[in-house]
Amino acid sequence: MKGIKLILLSFSYLCFTSLLSCGSISESNSIADPISHLKFDELLKKYVSENGTVNYIGFLEEQSKFESYLNDLSKHHPNKTWKKEERLAYWINAYNAFTLKLIIDNYPVASIKDIKKGIPFVNTVWDIKFIKIEKMTYDLNNIEHSIIREKFDDPRIHFAVNCASFSCPRLRNEAYIAERLNEQLEDQTRYFIGNKDKNIISQDHVQLSKLFLWYKGDFKKQAPSVRAFINRYSEIQMLEDAKIDYLDYKWSLNE
Repeated sequence: MKGIKLILLSFSYLCFTSLLSCGSISESNSIADPISHLKFDELLKKYVSENGTVNYIGFLEEQSKFESYLNDLSKHHPNKTWKKEERLAYWINAYNAFTLKLIIDNYPVASIKDIKKGIPFVNTVWDIKFIKIEKMTYDLNNIEHSIIREKFDDPRIHFAVNCASFSCPRLRNEAYIAERLNEQLEDQTRYFIGNKDKNIISQDHVQLSKLFLWYKGDFKKQAPSVRAFINRYSEIQMLEDAKIDYLDYKWSLNE
């Protein structure tokens, strides 16, 4: 009984200290215009390989330029005057940029999961509230789950947001922009599904990334099944009775 009370108290504490995670994100009263992601784009092209390997030393060497982009993000909160594609591109870039900041601020680090703050065994790196955008303060969980997943309802985002780890979808070596967002999301999805380090696919037996297990509900909103979603993008088509296993998720740093 005491154990149950402790769990409930811990959850209540988390909801109190991170209201954004336990409810809907408040609408911003921002009147900011959409921003350019060119600074981020230039850094990604320079310090991220095509397969998503990151040169963190390079980002450290150009930290002033990187911080300038983060400052642009912090001064421009998306609002209803922005097109949907402008808002989604902003939030994906913000998630990826602030994840990079976490790594850079703690570099060298073997894994993003080694960065801890808050209650042991309760709080994770994704609960650190360090992202200030105008009058709002977010953690990475807020951005991914309460904004990107909840408000945009597009399972392809799971291949666009990057958690700085080997088993994550690659960090794209260009910024997401509204004008090409659909093309970029399609490419990220196809690349991830076809990457043999992430998914091993044959007609009768597949070994999938655990992303397809963790977020199967998201994929099934857009297709009859996870199998059907994967078959849209895979060169090898799974049979209806194909056996599905899941690969271990590797959290080593993507450098």
